[in-house]
Amino acid sequence: MQITTNCVARFHYTLKDENGVQMETSVGADPMTYLHGHDSLLKGLETALVGKSVGDKFDITLPPDQAFGELHPDNEIRVPISQLQGAKKWQVGMQAVIASEQGHQQVTILKLGHTMATVDTNHPMAGKTLSFTVEVVEVREASEVELSHGHVHGAGGHHH
Repeated sequence: MQITTNCVARFHYTLKDENGVQMETSVGADPMTYLHGHDSLLKGLETALVGKSVGDKFDITLPPDQAFGELHPDNEIRVPISQLQGAKKWQVGMQAVIASEQGHQQVTILKLGHTMATVDTNHPMAGKTLSFTVEVVEVREASEVELSHGHVHGAGGHHH
Protein backbone atom coordinates (compact mmCIF):
# COMPACT_ATOMS: atom_id res chain seq x y z
CA MET A 1 0.00 0.00 0.00
CA GLN A 2 1.30 3.44 -0.92
CA ILE A 3 1.06 6.61 1.13
CA THR A 4 -1.75 8.87 -0.11
CA THR A 5 -4.13 11.39 1.44
CA ASN A 6 -6.01 9.96 4.44
CA CYS A 7 -3.51 7.14 5.03
CA VAL A 8 -1.87 6.71 8.40
CA ALA A 9 1.87 6.17 8.04
CA ARG A 10 4.60 5.43 10.57
CA PHE A 11 8.22 6.12 9.82
CA HIS A 12 11.58 6.28 11.51
CA TYR A 13 13.63 9.38 10.87
CA THR A 14 16.97 10.90 11.67
CA LEU A 15 17.23 14.67 11.43
CA LYS A 16 20.53 16.44 10.78
CA ASP A 17 21.35 20.13 10.37
CA GLU A 18 23.28 21.65 7.48
CA ASN A 19 26.57 20.65 9.13
CA GLY A 20 25.54 16.98 9.34
CA VAL A 21 25.08 17.16 13.12
CA GLN A 22 22.33 14.80 14.30
CA MET A 23 19.59 16.77 16.06
CA GLU A 24 16.85 14.17 16.52
CA THR A 25 16.18 10.55 15.72
CA SER A 26 13.30 8.14 16.30
CA VAL A 27 15.51 5.08 15.75
CA GLY A 28 15.50 2.96 18.88
CA ALA A 29 12.26 4.64 20.01
CA ASP A 30 8.72 4.88 18.62
CA PRO A 31 8.40 5.80 14.95
CA MET A 32 6.70 9.05 13.99
CA THR A 33 3.01 8.46 13.19
CA TYR A 34 0.91 10.87 11.14
CA LEU A 35 -2.25 11.21 9.07
CA HIS A 36 -1.24 12.08 5.49
CA GLY A 37 -2.72 15.15 3.85
CA HIS A 38 -3.67 16.97 7.06
CA ASP A 39 -0.66 19.30 7.42
CA SER A 40 0.70 17.48 10.44
CA LEU A 41 4.22 17.20 9.00
CA LEU A 42 6.67 19.62 7.45
CA LYS A 43 5.39 20.35 3.93
CA GLY A 44 8.54 19.13 2.16
CA LEU A 45 8.64 15.93 4.19
CA GLU A 46 4.97 15.13 3.58
CA THR A 47 5.44 15.73 -0.16
CA ALA A 48 8.42 13.35 -0.20
CA LEU A 49 6.38 10.58 1.48
CA VAL A 50 3.66 10.50 -1.20
CA GLY A 51 3.63 7.14 -2.99
CA LYS A 52 6.11 5.52 -0.60
CA SER A 53 5.41 2.04 0.86
CA VAL A 54 6.60 -0.01 3.84
CA GLY A 55 10.34 -0.64 3.66
CA ASP A 56 11.08 2.40 1.51
CA LYS A 57 14.10 4.38 2.68
CA PHE A 58 15.15 7.79 1.41
CA ASP A 59 17.12 10.91 2.25
CA ILE A 60 15.73 14.39 1.72
CA THR A 61 17.17 17.83 2.31
CA LEU A 62 14.68 20.61 2.99
CA PRO A 63 15.48 24.31 2.58
CA PRO A 64 14.07 26.55 5.36
CA ASP A 65 10.89 27.41 3.41
CA GLN A 66 10.04 23.66 3.20
CA ALA A 67 10.98 23.06 6.84
CA PHE A 68 10.46 25.47 9.77
CA GLY A 69 10.50 28.71 7.78
CA GLU A 70 12.97 31.54 7.44
CA LEU A 71 14.41 33.34 10.46
CA HIS A 72 12.61 36.60 11.19
CA PRO A 73 14.94 39.01 12.99
CA ASP A 74 12.05 41.02 14.45
CA ASN A 75 10.51 38.06 16.26
CA GLU A 76 11.54 39.20 19.74
CA ILE A 77 8.76 39.82 22.23
CA ARG A 78 8.62 40.52 25.96
CA VAL A 79 6.42 38.26 28.06
CA PRO A 80 5.86 37.88 31.80
CA ILE A 81 8.10 35.10 33.13
CA SER A 82 4.96 33.62 34.74
CA GLN A 83 3.69 32.79 31.22
CA LEU A 84 6.69 30.61 30.33
CA GLN A 85 5.84 26.90 30.46
CA GLY A 86 8.15 23.88 30.59
CA ALA A 87 10.56 24.40 33.50
CA LYS A 88 10.71 25.72 37.07
CA LYS A 89 13.94 27.67 36.74
CA TRP A 90 14.76 29.57 33.55
CA GLN A 91 18.08 30.39 31.95
CA VAL A 92 18.98 32.29 28.79
CA GLY A 93 19.08 29.94 25.80
CA MET A 94 16.43 27.55 27.17
CA GLN A 95 13.37 26.61 25.14
CA ALA A 96 10.00 27.49 26.64
CA VAL A 97 6.39 27.26 25.53
CA ILE A 98 4.01 30.21 25.65
CA ALA A 99 0.30 30.32 24.91
CA SER A 100 -0.42 32.82 22.11
CA GLU A 101 -3.29 33.62 19.77
CA GLN A 102 -1.83 31.01 17.40
CA GLY A 103 -1.97 28.34 20.11
CA HIS A 104 1.08 27.05 21.94
CA GLN A 105 4.32 28.40 20.58
CA GLN A 106 7.89 27.28 21.19
CA VAL A 107 10.23 30.16 22.02
CA THR A 108 13.88 30.62 22.99
CA ILE A 109 14.76 32.80 25.98
CA LEU A 110 17.08 35.68 25.05
CA LYS A 111 17.03 37.82 28.23
CA LEU A 112 15.61 37.42 31.72
CA GLY A 113 14.56 40.25 34.03
CA HIS A 114 12.87 40.08 37.43
CA THR A 115 9.36 39.67 36.05
CA MET A 116 9.72 39.86 32.27
CA ALA A 117 11.58 37.74 29.73
CA THR A 118 12.59 38.63 26.18
CA VAL A 119 12.00 35.64 23.92
CA ASP A 120 12.60 34.79 20.27
CA THR A 121 9.43 33.42 18.68
CA ASN A 122 11.26 31.90 15.71
CA HIS A 123 11.11 28.10 15.79
CA PRO A 124 14.48 26.84 17.10
CA MET A 125 15.09 25.27 13.68
CA ALA A 126 13.91 28.25 11.61
CA GLY A 127 16.34 29.37 8.95
CA LYS A 128 18.04 25.98 8.88
CA THR A 129 18.40 23.60 5.96
CA LEU A 130 17.50 20.19 7.39
CA SER A 131 18.30 16.69 6.16
CA PHE A 132 16.07 13.73 6.97
CA THR A 133 16.81 10.05 6.57
CA VAL A 134 13.45 8.29 6.50
CA GLU A 135 12.34 4.65 6.61
CA VAL A 136 8.64 3.86 6.22
CA VAL A 137 7.57 1.13 8.67
CA GLU A 138 3.76 1.06 8.37
CA VAL A 139 1.03 2.33 6.04
CA ARG A 140 -2.68 1.78 6.67
CA GLU A 141 -6.05 3.33 5.91
CA ALA A 142 -7.14 5.90 8.48
CA SER A 143 -10.26 5.10 10.51
CA GLU A 144 -13.41 7.21 10.24
CA VAL A 145 -12.70 8.70 13.67
CA GLU A 146 -9.15 9.65 12.71
CA LEU A 147 -10.41 11.32 9.54
CA SER A 148 -13.11 13.26 11.35
CA HIS A 149 -10.59 14.47 13.98
CA GLY A 150 -7.81 15.06 11.43
CA HIS A 151 -5.16 13.17 13.42
CA VAL A 152 -4.08 9.68 14.47
CA HIS A 153 -5.49 7.84 17.47
CA GLY A 154 -3.89 4.99 19.44
CA ALA A 155 -0.18 4.12 19.38
CA GLY A 156 1.90 7.09 18.38
CA GLY A 157 -1.12 9.35 18.00
CA HIS A 158 -2.81 12.09 19.99
CA HIS A 159 -4.65 11.27 23.20
CA HIS A 160 -7.67 13.35 24.13
